[in-house]
Amino acid sequence: MTYDYDKLYRENPHALGEPTKAFVDFFKDYGRTNARILDIGCGQGRDALFIARQGHHVTGVDLSPAAISDLQNDAAGEGLRIEGVVADITTYTPTGMFDVVLIDRTLHMLDADPRHSVLERLTHHVASSGHLLIADETANMAGFHKVLDATPYNWENTRETKGILFLKRIA
Repeated sequence: MTYDYDKLYRENPHALGEPTKAFVDFFKDYGRTNARILDIGCGQGRDALFIARQGHHVTGVDLSPAAISDLQNDAAGEGLRIEGVVADITTYTPTGMFDVVLIDRTLHMLDADPRHSVLERLTHHVASSGHLLIADETANMAGFHKVLDATPYNWENTRETKGILFLKRIA
């Protein structure tokens, strides 16, 4: 981690602001409750908290202990079902399958090889008919497509705009 996000989070509650609009829109139209959601690079939980408020169980993963502490404190205060995990995403392997795997502006912080390795590893934890939601640098999207094309799964592109790639894993 080149930028000291742990320091930022220690000094600034809710440092990164509101949930990402593309994810808010997705979950408002999702039509399910009680889904299992994995939020990679969750920070203090700007997306995770919103998603849990929609009735989902969220596992949030971040390298920053301060961020995960803030996330868990906020979740406990609201009675939300959020599990916080302090982990380096380059070595983290989730447990089980998730209905939605969300990666909000995190992969661009990695060089290409580890970025692609993380994405490839996470695809194996998207449940059949589940969703993979990515917000990242537009320049990285072609590499993400190559990684996804090489997986043993079929993906339906449900939304692709500047910096946004949403896919559904076809059963």
